[in-house]
Amino acid sequence: MNTRILFALLFLLATAVQAQDKYLCKHGHIRFFSHTPMEDIEAHNTEAASVINTVTGEVMYQVLIKSFTFKRALMEEHFNENYMESDMYPKSDFKGRIVNLKDVNFAKPGVYKAVIEGDLTIHNKKNHITQNGTIEVKDGKLLAKAKFSIAPQDYGIEIPATVRDKFAKAMDVTVDMVYEPYKK
Repeated sequence: MNTRILFALLFLLATAVQAQDKYLCKHGHIRFFSHTPMEDIEAHNTEAASVINTVTGEVMYQVLIKSFTFKRALMEEHFNENYMESDMYPKSDFKGRIVNLKDVNFAKPGVYKAVIEGDLTIHNKKNHITQNGTIEVKDGKLLAKAKFSIAPQDYGIEIPATVRDKFAKAMDVTVDMVYEPYKK
């Protein structure tokens, strides 16, 4: 089911893009981490799908919530059932743009600072965000990286008082995407 949704998304995104100006990432990596004296919580998702348009600076990504994996199965179960309510809110997405597009030379190998701005939707709650990151142009690919923090309460995610001390007020999020030129 999750694979079908991912491929449907990729198909829709791909049909909206045209050759050389568009780059596609099918297996982006998103990690979140929470540290408290009581417990560390870490999850990884390597199924993030994303498209970047090098002419307009548009960036879109989508992540299936149930694709996050944890070291402990019980933690993963609580994440999906109690906090993220993955059956009701199965995905997270971002739609935005590179604000400083003129500072990124997609035709020349190198690492460029990028400022990304747009709407991040998690748990069906949308917030406008601006984040710093890098885009590396290397071997015909784009390697995009960003690290930022989000607060669960900003997205309507309720943490019960009985376990609240196990969660940091803000989660560190790391995004690593490898984009390849879109080919029809």
